Amino acid sequence: MGAGTAGLDAAAVERIDTRGMAMAYSAWPEMARSAYRSASPLPRGPLPHHVVFAGMGGSGAISDLFESVLSGDDIHVDVVKGYHLPRTAGPDTLVVATSISGNTAETMSVLRSASAAGCRTVSFSDGGSMGEYCERRGLAHVRVRMEHSPRASLPSFLYAMLGALADELPVRGADVGESISVLEEIAPSVADASLGGENPALSLAAWLPDIPLVYYPWGLRAAAIRFKNSLQENAKTHAMAEDVMEACHNGIVAWGRDSRVRPVMVRGGDDHERTKERWGILEGFFRSRGISHRTVTAPGSSILARLVGLMYTLDYASIYRAVMLGVDPTPVEPIEYVKERLAR
Repeated sequence: MGAGTAGLDAAAVERIDTRGMAMAYSAWPEMARSAYRSASPLPRGPLPHHVVFAGMGGSGAISDLFESVLSGDDIHVDVVKGYHLPRTAGPDTLVVATSISGNTAETMSVLRSASAAGCRTVSFSDGGSMGEYCERRGLAHVRVRMEHSPRASLPSFLYAMLGALADELPVRGADVGESISVLEEIAPSVADASLGGENPALSLAAWLPDIPLVYYPWGLRAAAIRFKNSLQENAKTHAMAEDVMEACHNGIVAWGRDSRVRPVMVRGGDDHERTKERWGILEGFFRSRGISHRTVTAPGSSILARLVGLMYTLDYASIYRAVMLGVDPTPVEPIEYVKERLAR
């Protein structure tokens, strides 16, 4: 589907996206490359067998990504999106706390608990109370500048973390390089300057229903959850995400009734054979009932490249969806409502 079918052009993006979210995303490849080049590896510690990633919102998406990337290694990974450090954490645990603002209450709680439990800690933020706490305590902290907004800052923080933790975590430099190359390859086709041509993010945005349900295999969970979150924050619309295997044991039953929900299937190029079998069955089921659906396939060969490439395209789709709905993607007043009341 081209831009004409979508009824969207660069002028509309500029008019509705008043704070330049789409423009900030166009800088993702350079943000990633710059952050990785400028990162200094932290002093090597004992190879961790237990790593806890703590973060909320955009920082939580980075935690999910690391969990998927490290899933093939002999490392136990926990992701904490809340206040509580796992009881199994101790001196042999590396706790990586990320708060783009530096003031996330839940992540600060985990960092304090980790310090009290004798865990090794590394934190990443754009200053804030996290930076001040680590400076007072002599804890490792890396300051990364926020770009536009927490969700638009994902590449700056992700690649700063990949560089800083290069001697701590078994992520291959070649995979990091491929993931940045994937961003550079995708950018011309999804950035707002390409609205006059074939744009996969724009095409998906034009098709999206009132409520999309994003199906994913476990390895691509981070990208699916990020897409759900980005639709909620950018387009201010409801969205859901569900593991494709689990859905075949329960969620599929809901398609027996008419619904405004429509499925988006996020697939990997080398999904497990049984997962591919499941996708084929689901697609046949949807066709047999006339249920409109879309498939998005991950680019790249490494899990890091696939997740980053998916996040880039799908985040852009959420921005274009916002513009189509006449919604400025940047403001998040309901989140501020919650934060203001928590601070009282």
